[in-house]
Order: sequence, then C-alpha cells, then structure tokens
Amino acid sequence: MSRIDVDQMYGIEICEWPARIAEVALWLLDHQMNQRLSEAFGQYYVRLPITATPHIVCGNALRLDWKTLLSPKECSYVLGNPPFVGKKEQTPEQKSDMDAVFGKAKGSGVLDYVCAWYVKAADYIQNTRIRTAFVSTNSITQGEQVGVLWSALFAKHSRLEIHFAHRTFAWQSEASGKAHVHVVIIGFACYPANSRTIFEYLDPKGDPVIVRVSRINPYLADAPNILIMKRTSPVNGAPGISYGSMANDRRKTDKGLGNLILDAVSRQTLLKENAALAPYIRPFVGSEEFINSTERWCLWLVDAPPALLRSSPSLRQRIEAVQQARQESNRPETRALARTPALFGENRQPDVPYLLIPKVSSETRPYLPIGFLTPNIIANGSSLIVPGASRFHFGILSSAMHMAWMRFTCGRLESRYQYSSQIVYNNYPWPQDATAKQRTAAETAAQRVLDARAKHLGTATLADLYDPRAMPHELTMAHEALDNAVDRCYRPEAFHGDRERVEYLFALYEKITSPLLPSSGGSRRRQKTA
Repeated sequence: MSRIDVDQMYGIEICEWPARIAEVALWLLDHQMNQRLSEAFGQYYVRLPITATPHIVCGNALRLDWKTLLSPKECSYVLGNPPFVGKKEQTPEQKSDMDAVFGKAKGSGVLDYVCAWYVKAADYIQNTRIRTAFVSTNSITQGEQVGVLWSALFAKHSRLEIHFAHRTFAWQSEASGKAHVHVVIIGFACYPANSRTIFEYLDPKGDPVIVRVSRINPYLADAPNILIMKRTSPVNGAPGISYGSMANDRRKTDKGLGNLILDAVSRQTLLKENAALAPYIRPFVGSEEFINSTERWCLWLVDAPPALLRSSPSLRQRIEAVQQARQESNRPETRALARTPALFGENRQPDVPYLLIPKVSSETRPYLPIGFLTPNIIANGSSLIVPGASRFHFGILSSAMHMAWMRFTCGRLESRYQYSSQIVYNNYPWPQDATAKQRTAAETAAQRVLDARAKHLGTATLADLYDPRAMPHELTMAHEALDNAVDRCYRPEAFHGDRERVEYLFALYEKITSPLLPSSGGSRRRQKTA
C-alpha cells in the first residue's frame, strides 16, 4: 500500500545527537503517515517490527561528497534548511568551509553560509531530473550576494533554473528562544520546468498569494535572468552618487560621538568658550538625523584661521585627541591623516545643493525618505549624496517605480532596506525616452511632494510623515500623483502594481546593458551578467 519507507531517506547532519533525532523523527512521521493511510483505505496498516532505517550520516555536508552517500541516479529530491549564518557571523571553520566550496570565486567573501549548499546541490544534480529546494536567509536574493552566487552557479551549470520560490516571509519556529529571521524558499533543478510558481506573502501573517509565471530570476521576480553586479557609475545618465564625509576622529574602542562630532551640549560649551567658532560648527546629518530630526553637529574647520584653532583650549584638546587616535591606527592611510587632525579624514562635502539618501530605512515605509540639503549642512557617512540633483531626479527616486526596483535589488539590515550606491542606484534604469512634457509633469509632481512635506516642517519628522499609519492625506495624494507621472516617463500604459514595474525595469536594464545585436542564427544565452 505504501511506496515510501524511511530507508529511502538520506541525510547529513553535523552533530551526532541531532542526527539520531532525525532518524527518530522520520520513524514517527512514517507512523503518522501509515495511520492516515489506514484511515483513507479503511484497512489497518502498521510497519512493525521496524526493519528499515534512515541513512543519516554524521558529518559536515560541505566537506562530504554527496555522491558517496547516495548516487544521483537514485535520488529524486534534495531539500534542507541549512544554517542561517551571515558573512560577519561565520566562525573560522565555517569560513574555511566556504573557501573549500567556492575556491577563489570572485566576491565569495560576501556570501551567507547557506550559499555553499546551493553550489554543492548544483554539482550533485547536474545532468539529472532531481528537484532541489532550500529554506534560506532572504539576503541571498538581495543586494550584492545575488550576482556573486548566481554568476558562479550559472557559469558552471548552464541548465540550472528556478522552478518555484517563496518570497520573503517571517520564519515561524516552535523552538524555545527562536530566532527572528526572514527567509525565502527556492526550488531549482537542471532541467526546464513545465510551470513556474511564485508564492508572494502580501500579508506577513496570512497565506501566500500564488502567482503562475513564465520565468523566475535570482531576485525571485518574473523577469529576465539578469544579475546586477556592482557598478561604479550610473548606468544611463544619472548624476553621480557618493557617501557622505567620514570624520575618522577616534579609536575604534573609544565611546561617545568622537572628537570632531558634537551634540547640543558640547556645541554650547565650545561656543561659550569662543563664540567665533560658530561659523565652523555645522549641522551633521546622516540617516538617523535626517529621518528623525536628531540634532547633531560637527567641527568643520576647513579654511579656519590657525589663530582661531589655537584660541580655544577645548578645541585644541579635541584636535590633539584626533591626531593621537590617527597616529595609533594600524592603517598607514589613517596614520598619514594625523598630519591634518583638524580636518575630516574623508571630505566629500559638495559646494552645491545635494540630495541626501539614507543608507538604511524601515521596510514599512511606502517610500524612501529623501530630500534636498544645502552645502552648509554636512552629510555624514551613514548617508549617500547626489550633488546637483534636480527635482526630476528627486521625483524618480521618490516614486513607486524606484521603490519597486530597490525592494528587489537592495540588501537588508535585518528586515530594513539597506540602500546601495553601486547596486541599487548605479544600476537603476532611468527613463530613456521621456518627452519634455513628461519630465515637466514629473518635476511638478515632485514639487508637490516637497510642498506637502514643508507644511509639517518643525512639527513632524520624516519618520512621522512616512509612517504608513500617520502619513498625511495630502502627502499620500502627492506621492500617488508623482507615481503616475513617473510611470508615464517609462510608458503610456499604467502599471498594475510593483511586480509589473519590476518586470519592466529588468527588461529595460537588459536593453540598456546588452544592446540587441544582429542575429547569428545560434541560440541565445539564458544568463546575462551586467
């Protein structure tokens, strides 16, 4: 009656006790399934005495040759829940495992531990009909990791493709002290699928929406199989972007703000000692300060008269502390900066108005809070800046179109968006054929967003304004008008949701980075890396 028995199950577990637990768990599950079989057919069925046993090997799955455990010719499925370990949390032994799997693959140092299982599985299932699926940290489908992992996979396994995918959802564990993680499930094989399915979790606590698609790329989108790699300049005509300025004004072990960074109290102390310092104490703004209107200042002593630097004992003490911290650094570049201790270690401050983009922002916000700042406001390293940006650039980056691109390509810090200049911004496909009328409409709509925000200046932070539960109606309407105007810069027809926007943007990206060539009559490669 039953065609499945526990002796058909093979597995690898690194610790002895969990390996034995896995065997017992399989016997228990077999018993439960036999009970259901009895109920379904009205005939009592029990597998006693137990004569079959699972084949659970105690060992390191990244060091063992899987083919010695079970020949690929005899295998139907490979599935698992590999450890959730990011690059920074990996032990020396785990880093050694990664090196053993990836060798000298370029960029592999950024990958999560789970990525090694994808490589091992891809090698194992090559030239077979084996279906594979892993529960994985969602970070492997975002940001820099996507290009690094899948370029290595596709380079070695040209027939590899994703058959189904569960997009990001919160991991629910019944274990005590359970980890709060966001995961994906990716099912893949080395042969074409008859159908492909994406499970999308619109409601974090509800069941997924099932979407039948024609293809699934490594970002888990129904879009061309393109990999977004780091790019040092914008892909098609956007103004350049950079980090804010870095003070480099303390030892790593020092606590507090630093020696060139001030809070409101330390600022007032310095001004009481010497009021002439006022022009050289500037607002210091990054992601936290910009979004939450947190007050922070910095000593911006560019072009400060030498006599002024010597006139304040407290100021001299701070500059001397910067010099000492830099001299004690292990980095030659930092020690060289000790010659100019009154200045920031890295000065990227523009002398024109600029657009500030927070590097980290809550995933609950419908839009990324960005805005214009004047040159006298110093942007710090927790932000990205676009000098000379126009209202048109603000409008595009504040739109649903750009948000859709960001959600699929950016990395995550926990579940928060982690904006990247080299992955998100520099690869973003800006509209190519927008008319002057369409650009003007987008600029007008962008100004309407800025005006709606300005009405709450001083009484609400950007965190307040972009809280989906508190967002003012006028600002919501202004953003919807901007979304429509930006959509029309890409095509006349309206987009029906972010999924359609992302599909369009990936296709446009493919067009921009891989211009159409005359057909040679041969087959076209599936995977493209830009």
